[in-house]
Amino acid sequence: MPSREDVAYFGAGPAPLPTEVLQKGAEAFVNFENTGLSLAEISHRSQTANKILADTKSALISLLQIPDNYDILFMHGGGSGEFSAVVLNMVAVWVEKRRRRAAAELDGDERQVIERVKKEIQDELRLDYLVTGSWSLKASQEAANLLEPLGKGFVNVAMDSRQSNSGKFDTIPSEGTWKLTPTRSKGGEGSAFVYYCDNETVDGVEFPRLPSCLDHSSQDEADELLVVADMSSNFLSRRVDVSKFAVIFGGAQKNIGITDVTLVIVRKDLLSCQPSSSFLHAVGVWSPPVILNWPIIAKNNSLYNTMPIFSIWIAGEVMRGLLENHGDRGLAGQEQLADEKAKIIYDVLDRHPDVYQVVPSKSVRSRMNICFRIRGGDSAQEKIFLEYAEGQLLQGLKGHRSVGGIRASNYNAVPLKNIQHLAAYLEDFASKSQSVAD
Repeated sequence: MPSREDVAYFGAGPAPLPTEVLQKGAEAFVNFENTGLSLAEISHRSQTANKILADTKSALISLLQIPDNYDILFMHGGGSGEFSAVVLNMVAVWVEKRRRRAAAELDGDERQVIERVKKEIQDELRLDYLVTGSWSLKASQEAANLLEPLGKGFVNVAMDSRQSNSGKFDTIPSEGTWKLTPTRSKGGEGSAFVYYCDNETVDGVEFPRLPSCLDHSSQDEADELLVVADMSSNFLSRRVDVSKFAVIFGGAQKNIGITDVTLVIVRKDLLSCQPSSSFLHAVGVWSPPVILNWPIIAKNNSLYNTMPIFSIWIAGEVMRGLLENHGDRGLAGQEQLADEKAKIIYDVLDRHPDVYQVVPSKSVRSRMNICFRIRGGDSAQEKIFLEYAEGQLLQGLKGHRSVGGIRASNYNAVPLKNIQHLAAYLEDFASKSQSVAD
């Protein structure tokens, strides 16, 4: 029977965790700090639970240098839950801004305010989405579905990378081709937000950096871009300037911890810019259900309902481990390590182009999810590759069911030795495959 150290796991999520965190977690699951209770048993309203929440927030603030004007929420539902939460909360922000403007200009006449905002919703409400892979596509589809009772056309797909690439998600078109909703300073009315997925887990596409057209910090409402980023699968793998974003969210089960925790980093001013549910309903917009309602979750310190304290503690342990491992360098150290590990694998793949074909274009290759095909997608060869890999205890390499192929996920907890093991196997398989072909 293999030991944990024998197995090299490259699953896309749930993903590997540091062994030392799992060992501490095993103890905490039975008897946390000699209290005689499991972390799965303690009250989520206890002093212990509140300290765990505070300590995890503190570690995250240190890693990302999160400014004071942001709040951190722990939520249920994963990234898919936030597809809905983003729409419902950010549309509510947009409505409240319009309500305040109308109330000031119409001397608070409620009936006229309602009618004006209803008209503005139909004429001006737009949600901008950059679609670069399966997850951003799902997010845009969820937005359209949630707003369908109001009508069509509210979701503006400002960029769909398939349109310029024969229907494939393997590149990111140049920013000059994107069709973002113009802000008021540019003759439009602006969008409620601009949404993108920083790293596409299924397709292996990652934005190299924040797009320059979104790198916009204006506080003037007429020119502001509220950028929302799904960072589920590259969270804490590189430095991020949080101040450039309105909202960042990520499911924990990739780089942060285990399932059932979703982290949301949101600007505090957005939490206080929310109309009443009755006003939203009066203008025909759904109010966020309480479990997805950011202001309510924030007001209750993420403890409106029973949160999985054990899962939050695991996330905190992972974060504290990153701080200890990289010291003053913080995420700069983890970024360098992630880049180094990804380069090892891509270098092997590129050395054998007849055997391996990396799916995404070189400029947008993901450091986290390395997707490639064998012999142009030869299913028999890919099956053999996976079977032989399993024999060497290289596990979790099968591509997503929707696209097939091979996917090696290079998350933070994948050790360098496992990457080196995979690289050696890739070299060996290529050599043997080439010999057979010759």
